[in-house]
Amino acid sequence: MKIAVLPGDGIGPEIMAQALRVLDVFKKEGMAIETEQGMLGGGAVDATGSPYPEATQKLARESDAVLLGAVGGPQWDNLPRPQRPERGLLGIRKDLNLFANLRPAILYPELANASSLKPEIVSGLDILIVRELTGDIYFGEPRGISVEDGKRVGRNTMIYNEDEIRRIGRVAFDAARKRSKKVCSIDKMNVLETTQLWRDVMIELSAEYPDVELSHMLVDNAAMQLVRNPKQFDVVVTGNIFGDILSDEASMLTGSIGMLPSASLDENNKGMYEPSHGSAPDIAGKNLANPLATILSVAMMMRYTFNDEASATRIETAVKKVLADGLRTGDIYEPGTKKVSCSEMGDAVVAAL
Repeated sequence: MKIAVLPGDGIGPEIMAQALRVLDVFKKEGMAIETEQGMLGGGAVDATGSPYPEATQKLARESDAVLLGAVGGPQWDNLPRPQRPERGLLGIRKDLNLFANLRPAILYPELANASSLKPEIVSGLDILIVRELTGDIYFGEPRGISVEDGKRVGRNTMIYNEDEIRRIGRVAFDAARKRSKKVCSIDKMNVLETTQLWRDVMIELSAEYPDVELSHMLVDNAAMQLVRNPKQFDVVVTGNIFGDILSDEASMLTGSIGMLPSASLDENNKGMYEPSHGSAPDIAGKNLANPLATILSVAMMMRYTFNDEASATRIETAVKKVLADGLRTGDIYEPGTKKVSCSEMGDAVVAAL
């Protein structure tokens, strides 16, 4: 298993260090794991002038999977847009054709009181958001800022073709078959032709999955329903921009975005695995970050790219154990639990493994 390790910016190196300790447990048990580090994001810009340098491109293409920390920070906000750290993230997704983003939002019972919603609303929550990742308004052309009739005009293009919609739909339907056999497709078909096509293709595709129940919801209503009655959802499938927003909203139902892993997959299940949270520059270097989302991303890597369900379950069970033992980083701390540092949380997970 060749894994490209991209710690990135902010808290990225701290949380990555704990994820690598988890991989070391499997290495010591005889698993053939090879890791090689590369640069992505702001640090890569400082070192090479590019947020996605050629050396990282080569490493990512030659690896079986990519493990990413986080990218970005305020010190790079005023760079020209092509040099901003986030362009490196978009670049690697497009370069590796990582079109399917899987973001599970699972509430661990021990964290029911950490959610911003009442425990009875979120207890037992288990949602899988399937987000299309390489199309939509983030990549559509034409785009840019120009001057027309003496005024600045900003332009972005929302665009999907039916093949892009169909392939992400298959990911959602296939995932639903392993869960509760329910897919909710999110669109804005009442005003956007692009998402009228989205709905049409999803309906056509559903004929191939007669055992899966397909429903539809407009994105504004979906945003409301996620906080009103989130347990009505099981598998949610949507486009790039809607998925970006809704998955971050769903993360707060679970108590902290520091608990949410993600997988971004190509058609052969080669994937990039990363926590759903950002680089948290305000706590970077202070050993305060929650490494559990990154550790859980390693579990997703074992499951999806390496087809090793046993190892994935071991990691997830270890995380459940440390939470059951009352250990909490600052983002999920509440009175009566024990506050620990990033590295101490890593110690506990390794011990549980």
